[in-house]
Amino acid sequence: MALSSPFAVTFSIFASLFILSSAQTCKNYTFTSNRMFNSCLDLPYHHAHLHWNYFPSTDKLAMAYRARQDSKGWVAWAINPTKTGMVGAQALVAFHNSNGSMTVYPTPVKDYNPSMLPGTLTFQVANISAEYKNNEMIIFAVLGPLVNITKVNHVWQSGFAVSNNVPQMHEISSTNLKSFGDLDFLAV
Repeated sequence: MALSSPFAVTFSIFASLFILSSAQTCKNYTFTSNRMFNSCLDLPYHHAHLHWNYFPSTDKLAMAYRARQDSKGWVAWAINPTKTGMVGAQALVAFHNSNGSMTVYPTPVKDYNPSMLPGTLTFQVANISAEYKNNEMIIFAVLGPLVNITKVNHVWQSGFAVSNNVPQMHEISSTNLKSFGDLDFLAV
């Protein structure tokens, strides 16, 4: 019995170190292609993180949203310029399409049963792209100009199914219903 106790302690220490070293925060993440962001936020649900650079002179936001996701699922991040929550959100959604490549596009969320099809947002979206790396889906884009919008409500979401290249409804769990908050682009 005494031999198993030191083994158990050693195993516990190594397991704890592995878990801590594999924990990813926004501050210690390195993007491919030398992408750099001055601000970031570890979001409380969906193992998600938001990274951004806000440029006051042009009212533009360069952003990256990344979240842990299975390759068959989808992720989305949105700004809701008029209220809190999902309805009215101006979203960016990403997923693997039927040929296996990443697809990403903007889609407005007009009601609780959105089409999730590509659409036009209330602000411009440029340089939109997505990648799948280390079991995370990552959305990159430049938004704006976001005139007089530095404090916003934002929403993030994930779902487990894509059918005919259209993201299907996410779960209605407590984490899905709590995936929104206030965001100040000028905060560092």
